[in-house]
Amino acid sequence: MENMPLITHVILTGGVGSRLWPLSRKSQPKQYLNLFEGKSLFEMTVERNRTIADKIMVVGNIDNCHLSRQVMEKSSTPYLDIIESTPRNTAAAIAFAAFASQPDDILIVTPSDHIIDGIEPYETAIHEAVEKASKGFIVTFGIIPTKPETGYGYIERKGDDVISFREKPNKVTATDFIAKGNFLWNSGMFCFKASVLLEELKKFYPEVYEKSKIAWDSNINGNLDLDLSLEIPSISIDYAVMERSKKIKVVSSTFTWSDLGSFESVYDYLVSKGHPVDLNGNMVIGTENYTAFVGLKNTIFVYTDTANLILQKERSQDVKNIYSELERQHSDLLN
Repeated sequence: MENMPLITHVILTGGVGSRLWPLSRKSQPKQYLNLFEGKSLFEMTVERNRTIADKIMVVGNIDNCHLSRQVMEKSSTPYLDIIESTPRNTAAAIAFAAFASQPDDILIVTPSDHIIDGIEPYETAIHEAVEKASKGFIVTFGIIPTKPETGYGYIERKGDDVISFREKPNKVTATDFIAKGNFLWNSGMFCFKASVLLEELKKFYPEVYEKSKIAWDSNINGNLDLDLSLEIPSISIDYAVMERSKKIKVVSSTFTWSDLGSFESVYDYLVSKGHPVDLNGNMVIGTENYTAFVGLKNTIFVYTDTANLILQKERSQDVKNIYSELERQHSDLLN
């Protein structure tokens, strides 16, 4: 009897979550905030795939690996740690995970900062993806959209074939996508055989392949050298492989999914879980202090020890402008 391929859950933990400042900081990015029923998004990501995967790899950076380690130790889950000395985007992060695997291992790659509800459709989608991956396809997960969301990329498809990947649209384009009916939200989750992903990366972006391999081959206990890492072009897996390869399939699903990329999506999620809002839809996050809103509607008040944020819910994409401004000032408030 031939060996069944091992299924590895690869968790990408590199993001900073700048649109969720001041909750999300460099020292405590959004995937580690215990905001969600006392758990962090990272912890929920580990739990969600525990029954599906044989092993876990965590690809993170030198600044946040101790936070991942705390969660993994708390649940006493064995895992392989890949620690990047500097962020090099998702193409390199995923290449490292593939180099660390056996050629026939099937990798399920997920971000660590997304929320997913509806475990049955999720598991069905994963099993379908594993089946396609074992036949040599690179599988991407598309979510059947519930509204013309402008904060997500889209996948245009025919059946399980991908016609095109689309950047985040404006409202008019997004509404058009929904009307056409064959567009899915791009969840940023993937499934593939390690060897297939590496072959495609080598074919379409040999420089990322070669430089990632050099960095990986000289890793020490999963820690990657800074100088070798800086040689790797910083590009996304979408651009390096997904938009070029002829081996892409999409699995479409209806599980509830959000990248919680903005306070608007956090607000919607917290409301669905019973977090209090006043009669005018105003919400407080981060403090039990009595807080009154006068003459305001759909306002979110975010409290932290060193910074507060007050925003109109529908302007939540603009928070990244504050983050950029504080970055220009080299402010300690980002740490």
